[in-house]
Amino acid sequence: MAKTQDMTVMMKEMMGAFPVDTKAMEDAFKTTATMNEKLSGVALEAAEKSTEISAKWTKDTLTKLADMSKAKKEPADYAKAMTDFASAQAEVAAENMAAFAEIAKKVQMDTVELLMAAGKDFSEDATAAVKKATDEMTATAKKATAAK
Repeated sequence: MAKTQDMTVMMKEMMGAFPVDTKAMEDAFKTTATMNEKLSGVALEAAEKSTEISAKWTKDTLTKLADMSKAKKEPADYAKAMTDFASAQAEVAAENMAAFAEIAKKVQMDTVELLMAAGKDFSEDATAAVKKATDEMTATAKKATAAK
């Protein structure tokens, strides 16, 4: 009577012939975690600066609105106050939009820099892992050939 092969034993032997380098996996995880930390830092810094600009803009607008809403002696003074407020707001809006654009530009530059550095790190890690795996496979193949 034919005996069935134990597939579990066969799978264990097969997987044992292809060793997994957990150090490479750990290094890749650490590299990814470090990159994520740096990207988060870039995003948080941008959010902080954007919030500062928005808060200052709001405070300045409220101050100018308070000045504009004060009672005037002449009806023409209301039109002048409204015109002054509108032109001041247009100027401040242009300045603040430029400041927001600078933040966005810095985020973009920092992100590209981080991604390029990470790509280099990943490439180096992958090259090292592939070289090690190739060396191990070659050694295993030589050992298997020599055993026959």
